[in-house]
Amino acid sequence: MELDVYQIDAFSDRPFAGNPAGVVPLQSWLPEPVMQSVAAEMNLAETAFFAPEGDHYRIRWFTPTIEVDLCGHATLASGHALFNGLGVKADKIVFESKSGPLSVAKVDGRLELDFPAHVIQPAPQALAKVGACFNVRPVEVHLSEGFGAYLALFEKEAEVENLVPDFARLGALDLSVIVTARGSNGVDFVSRYFAPTWGIPEDPVTGGAHCTLTPFWAGILGKTEFHAHQVSKRHGELWLKLKGDRVKIAGHAVSVLKGKLTI
Repeated sequence: MELDVYQIDAFSDRPFAGNPAGVVPLQSWLPEPVMQSVAAEMNLAETAFFAPEGDHYRIRWFTPTIEVDLCGHATLASGHALFNGLGVKADKIVFESKSGPLSVAKVDGRLELDFPAHVIQPAPQALAKVGACFNVRPVEVHLSEGFGAYLALFEKEAEVENLVPDFARLGALDLSVIVTARGSNGVDFVSRYFAPTWGIPEDPVTGGAHCTLTPFWAGILGKTEFHAHQVSKRHGELWLKLKGDRVKIAGHAVSVLKGKLTI
C-alpha cells in the first residue's frame, strides 16, 4: 500500500526554516499502530493524518512516540496541503479533532488557525524544579493545564534565545516547558518550547503553545493582537489575536517535499 506524504515547513515563508510537519491525506483511517509507525518513520516533531468526515475533515497528530491532542504547525501544514497540493478551492477548511473543531483560513496572504485559548495560573511551587532545567533562572513559572505545560517567564529576550536546556532534567518533569520573554524591534514576545517527554527535545515553532502564550501576554501587555517570534535555531514567525476564548494564529507555510510512502 502506498500513501501520499508531504513535508511542509510551517510558520515560515522560506524553505528550511519554521517547523517541518509531515502530512498524510487519507480516504479512510489506518490502524493506530500503523499511523504511529509512519510518524516514527517520518521522524518529525509531528505528522498529521486527516480524512474526510461529512463536509469537513477529521485530523489526528502523532509525534515519533505518541498521539497528541493538539498541534498547531501540523494543522497549518495540513491546510496548506489541501489548499495548494490537493486543490481545495474554499477559503476555509474545518477539521474535527480531539480538541474540538479547528479551522484554517486564508487571511491577508497568510494561513490563520482558530484554536482554543488556554487558561494560565501561577505555579510558584514549580519555580525551583523548572529553573533547574536551564542555565538561567526564570523570574516566574505558570501552569497551563490545557496545554500540559509549564510557562517560564524570563527577564530578557537574549536569555530565552541563548538558553541552554538540561534535557535530562526536562525529561524528568511531569509536563513540557514553554519559555518566554518580552520581545523588541516590533516583536511583542519571544518563546521556545521543550517537550522531551513527548519525544520532542525542542520543537522549532509551536502553534499550540501560543494558545497559552497569547492570553498570558494579553494580561501583561494589555492588548489582544501580537507579533511573536519563536527563537529556535530554525526560527518562526506568528501573528496572533485573542478573541474571547479563542486564539487566531497566523503564519506562512512552504512545501518542501512530496512523495509516496510504502507500508
